[in-house]
Amino acid sequence: MDHTQDRALRHRAARVLPQGVYGHQSTALLPETYPQFFTRGEGAHIWDTDGHAYLDLMCAYGPNLLGYGDPRVNNAAIAQLQKGDTLTGPTPLMVELAELMVSMISHADWAIFCKNGTDATTMAKTVARAKTGRRIILVARGAYHGAAPWCTPAPAGILAEDRAHIHYYDYNDAESLSAAVAGAGDDLAGIFATPHKHDAFTDQALPDPDYARRARALCDQTGALLIVDDVRAGFRLTRDCSWELLGVRPDLSTWGKSFANGHPISALLGSETARDAAGSIYVTGSFWFSAMPMAAAIATLEILRDSSYLEQTIALGHRLREGLSKAAHAAGIGFRQTGPVQMPLFLFDDDPDFRRGFAWASDMLEQGIYIHPWHNMFLCAAMTDRDIDQVIEAAQTSFQAVSKRLDKIVPHPALSTLLAARSA
Repeated sequence: MDHTQDRALRHRAARVLPQGVYGHQSTALLPETYPQFFTRGEGAHIWDTDGHAYLDLMCAYGPNLLGYGDPRVNNAAIAQLQKGDTLTGPTPLMVELAELMVSMISHADWAIFCKNGTDATTMAKTVARAKTGRRIILVARGAYHGAAPWCTPAPAGILAEDRAHIHYYDYNDAESLSAAVAGAGDDLAGIFATPHKHDAFTDQALPDPDYARRARALCDQTGALLIVDDVRAGFRLTRDCSWELLGVRPDLSTWGKSFANGHPISALLGSETARDAAGSIYVTGSFWFSAMPMAAAIATLEILRDSSYLEQTIALGHRLREGLSKAAHAAGIGFRQTGPVQMPLFLFDDDPDFRRGFAWASDMLEQGIYIHPWHNMFLCAAMTDRDIDQVIEAAQTSFQAVSKRLDKIVPHPALSTLLAARSA
């Protein structure tokens, strides 16, 4: 594929942006052949600046749930934009959206709206401390809860003091969690948990019910708050908080990405027990009251509540998992698919430096399939059986191509450096 326009934009970006494109689209984290800039999205597809179209299994790293540019959502957003977006105060839509979310999420009695997942998780941490008057927050090792100093995976610019009262346990290990709670003593404010283990660079794992129930019981015993970070998985596993599937209700839950189908809004939801604490903290943002994304969120949630989007994405996920498994087996390649079928992660056996994964992802890109070599992916309701079959057909070709040239594949140099730093 020709990426002339993308390369030119990278060159321009390097002059005015730190190291060019930053964050999860950095060239240190993706194959060099991957485009960094895109011009549009429609349904399940995106187009790069050189005009290449891709079936997008990243779904904007999660926000695209119904399909890019869903007219039902965008029409609601545009109608509100014409009336007003960021005003001196909120519109009545904020109350309507809060009522709708509270009606859909079993544990929730109130909501606070913000912009990013990091906003929501940081508020949850603050509310837990305000409620309990304590300091220690427990987080699973390797879990991602945002990019603030207390939780960012990158160490640059972070002080030990930023994480002085963040303690760690092993996800899905009830005994490790119990030991961390004991170590916190009478200073435990809250326990964070993701809906399932979706750490970078490693297999996903569904939550063990005993671990989830232990987390709830330990919070009940100590007076700490249980926080489920549903920013990534919210409304992709169920139409409720994800741990409702386990019969475990948190005190707080954090939301973002998909509940406005890509429009910029996130939320902290909480139970009655944390209402006064949430009201006591000072949080705000210049754009937190913006009405346009709230209109988009209301439209999205009504679709999620009333449609079969969830059952559709689960069915597509099973079709994809079965097809890729057969294709990998036929090629004689050790290929792992983990996590919920609608949020799949693909990794190769015997691939510690991800050279096989990068080679396979690059070959899939050449066939018009945008996948990720080490991050979980997402299915959206705009995808069809034909789209999934296209992925499987491309994978059959790519598995064969990678297996024939394994000895010639070299590791991605920047990623190798990053993995070495993580190990250290």
